[in-house]
Amino acid sequence: MDVFVIEGGRRLDGTLRINGAKNAALPLMSAALLSDEPITLLDVPALADTRNMLRLLAELGCHRVNESDGPDATRVVLHSFDRAQSHARYDIVRTMRAGICVLGPLLGRRGEARVSMPGGCTIGDRPVDLHLRGLRALGADIQLAQGDIFAKAPGGRLRGARVFLGGPMGSTVLGTINVLAAATLARGETIIESAACEPEVVDMARLLTAMGAKISGAGSPRIVIEGVDSLGSATHAIVPDRIEAGTFMCAAAITNGDIVLENCPIDGLMSVIDRLEAVGVRFQAAPGQDPMHSTCRVTSSRVLQPVEVTTQPHPGFPTDLQAQIMALLCLADGNSVVTEKIFPERFMHVAELARMGARIHRHGSTAVISGVKRLIGAPVMASDLRASAGLVLAGLAAEGTTIVNRVYHIDRGYERMEERLGALGARIERVDEKEVE
Repeated sequence: MDVFVIEGGRRLDGTLRINGAKNAALPLMSAALLSDEPITLLDVPALADTRNMLRLLAELGCHRVNESDGPDATRVVLHSFDRAQSHARYDIVRTMRAGICVLGPLLGRRGEARVSMPGGCTIGDRPVDLHLRGLRALGADIQLAQGDIFAKAPGGRLRGARVFLGGPMGSTVLGTINVLAAATLARGETIIESAACEPEVVDMARLLTAMGAKISGAGSPRIVIEGVDSLGSATHAIVPDRIEAGTFMCAAAITNGDIVLENCPIDGLMSVIDRLEAVGVRFQAAPGQDPMHSTCRVTSSRVLQPVEVTTQPHPGFPTDLQAQIMALLCLADGNSVVTEKIFPERFMHVAELARMGARIHRHGSTAVISGVKRLIGAPVMASDLRASAGLVLAGLAAEGTTIVNRVYHIDRGYERMEERLGALGARIERVDEKEVE
């Protein structure tokens, strides 16, 4: 098993291009199940999760047809050949939360699906009840048995309906995407109320529209879909990864660095930029560019200010950047407060940051961070994807050596993170854990 060995204290400096968004790529890949014609996706990140999604789609009769380009090529062409397969097995789905997003396309195009309950990171309860509620509203018969979701459309086709997707934690991104995908081929009109507004939902709607779907309102809480009989071919460039961009913004700040981010989705990060500017981070965007594909210089003041941060559904502060900004606030001059409204148990990185000298006191879904003058390198254990990124950031700023264990979590969401940070001046190396025992 690999670990990261980080020699902290080096200032990051240089230029980095932001990759296509993991959280958009996975459902976009599943949309290929909706058509009998090839779908071409551009800027697909080379991640463990995207490779697992390719494996899953292949088992469902949807194959990558440009394999000669190589496994890490950013252009992926998918073609669904065999509609007889509809079982998304546990062995693959358990590796990634987004495995659930094949449910809507399978049900919408093939009229039935058997999908294992999803896996992914251990960051608290993430139920799929809103997914199932939405699909049932479209007429699906759904049963749960043996850890699988069994879904069937009576007569082989769903019917349009008014669907409400609000819940105690707000709207659901993958649930909205599942219902949106299924509704494109349903009979009649579907209206999704309390839809998620995240850029990944908008990106899915853009691809589906290019395939021939009739969709309006994506990016707002109310999406209207007029069902069509079939979907065709399309070529689509994936939206830049706002979480990756936010992570590298925090990396620039925690190392007092100077980083230029290319292909940066500033328009999807307004809440993050607002909080980071309050901390003392400075942003300089190139004028006249597409705000979802901008060039942005990120620098910071030497003294970081404490702030209050509350995670919320988009356009609020994303839960997937909570660990990263918490690592940054460990070095702020005063007391900061981070409140987790999406996944209240998403604080497994707190104990690991404390091993590095951070002073954090958790009270339920809130953590109070008392800034310290320095962090000290230590062996730490990554518990999930975004917590891993937070620990890497802490290691970049810490004095001495930090060893981050279980970096396979990082590989699920960040492409060659150690190489990209190294190109900016970080001293970070991937080694076998046996080499550091």
